Amino acid sequence: MEHGVGGPGLPERIGGYAVERELGAGGMGTVYLARSRGGRAVAVKVARPELASDPHFRERFRAEVAAARSVGGFHTAPVVDADPSAAAPWLATAYVPGPTLAALLDAEGPMDEARLRQLGAALAEALEAIHGCGLVHRDLKPGNIIMAADGPRVLDFGIARALESTRLTATGTAFGTPGFLAPEQAQGLEVGGAADVFALGAVLVAAAGGSAFGAGTPIGLMYRSVHEPPDLSAVPDGLRPVVASCLAKDPAGRPTPGALLDLLAPPDTAPARPVAYTPTVAVPPPPAYAPAPAGPPPPHRAPTEPAPVGDPSTGADADLAFVAVGPDSSLLVDAAGVVLGSTADGDRSFGWAEIAGVEYTAEGPKHLRVTVRLHAGTAHHCLLAARRRARLQEWLEDLPLILDCFA
Repeated sequence: MEHGVGGPGLPERIGGYAVERELGAGGMGTVYLARSRGGRAVAVKVARPELASDPHFRERFRAEVAAARSVGGFHTAPVVDADPSAAAPWLATAYVPGPTLAALLDAEGPMDEARLRQLGAALAEALEAIHGCGLVHRDLKPGNIIMAADGPRVLDFGIARALESTRLTATGTAFGTPGFLAPEQAQGLEVGGAADVFALGAVLVAAAGGSAFGAGTPIGLMYRSVHEPPDLSAVPDGLRPVVASCLAKDPAGRPTPGALLDLLAPPDTAPARPVAYTPTVAVPPPPAYAPAPAGPPPPHRAPTEPAPVGDPSTGADADLAFVAVGPDSSLLVDAAGVVLGSTADGDRSFGWAEIAGVEYTAEGPKHLRVTVRLHAGTAHHCLLAARRRARLQEWLEDLPLILDCFA
């Protein structure tokens, strides 16, 4: 049977590709290992049907396909086929065997300075190619980097955006992973290539065994990325100035990928041979696109059974997140639940297992009221003030889509 036509079991084919097994599932959809007619292995990412029915999401998926097609070479997993117009849109990439950087670090521990320099240079080279196509990745993190035998591959353009795009880069909504989000991204402001350089700096801190902005709630991580200096104690002394420059609060103060490449791999030195990314501890190779586990039930409908509460602070498991920031309050919706932030009351976090439902409505031309109702019978409110009417409309358009991602 074709995907989206038959029952709930494993599809036999997706497009012209024979499906072998499911590799994983996340808020955006399901990834399958499949074979072309010539026997080549591919990873097929299929959007969830309920998301595909939303024109806004379908537009986003088309942008993903266009972004992924435009970046080739050895920096990414090349796109081999796609059908954004299918009942359930899908994207097929070449299968890249190897552990994610997150899995490699879990298995082997922190990298030394030589490996960090090679990792940073390879990622800077990848970003140079991505930005050269007029794109911003917007979610660079250890879980989106495959450590292939010939060097790192940057994956998952699910939230990459063309620099010149309009609606898809609307400010006021942050997509990405707290702990790796640049300050401008965490605040829902305009995002350019400098945000990817910031994320690269945070990735190097993680690869060194640290965490640039500690642990805790997503709102706390984003607050520290905006207001506090990064923790570089785990980074070798010789690399700290470079990593610190990547993590500058002001985007204009960060090096370009080309300048960063010069700092990590000066042109007057011999080209570095790829690090042998072969774990000393057996790590099962993940799919080319390794999404997070399936998300919880839709937050705007009462779940029929308790849902697991994840840890959004871990880069490998984080999924899409909706962030709306007002002058005195903030809202975050992600795979773990809902966080209501207030300058007066601090953060109030609610996991999906305790949430009976989430309600939202416009109050006047510039305010969004969000109510989180718990199974215990209590209700918690948040009133967000938008800077302009168009921002409120963007919140009202994007929030239902992100809520549906966790169905």
